[in-house]
Amino acid sequence: MPTLPPITSLPTSSASQKAQILDLLFEPSTQLHTLSLPLSHNTPFPSYDALISAVGAQLSTLADSSSTSDTQSLESILASHPRLGAKGVESAQSRGEQAGLGLQGEGEREREELRELNEAYEARFPGLRYVVFVNGRGRGAVMEDMRRRIEGGDVGGERRAAIRAMCEIAADRAKKLLRQD
Repeated sequence: MPTLPPITSLPTSSASQKAQILDLLFEPSTQLHTLSLPLSHNTPFPSYDALISAVGAQLSTLADSSSTSDTQSLESILASHPRLGAKGVESAQSRGEQAGLGLQGEGEREREELRELNEAYEARFPGLRYVVFVNGRGRGAVMEDMRRRIEGGDVGGERRAAIRAMCEIAADRAKKLLRQD
């Protein structure tokens, strides 16, 4: 299982090492590297939570921007999270989180319903991917949340919800991935 180095080592880490840390906390994303790697060059962080908060602030700035390129960059970062229940999830963390929700072993009916919900969400919010911090909730509760958010139809609210979820997921991952020396 991968681990995170102490946060105090971040300023002296290579760009490649910093990118790997971002990948572990969030998901692999070239756009996130472009946006957030400069943060770690200029700012010492007292904790991973502080780093995650700073990345969340950057993402929120993109969400509030009227620039098409900022919106595209944000959507690319959000789309780095795999679809809920997708087969062949590359990220070990996402595989584990989805397995904990029971999404990897669901029956054909549930798999089809989840595929339809993903499609409905992405049709309602083009360019976005449904991102949620499961946090112990069962499959039914998560699918109900997905339906509610689809019906809500607020793209700005969805961007903010996805950013919040990404940061909650990253904070949870940080706790699990920190070395216990």
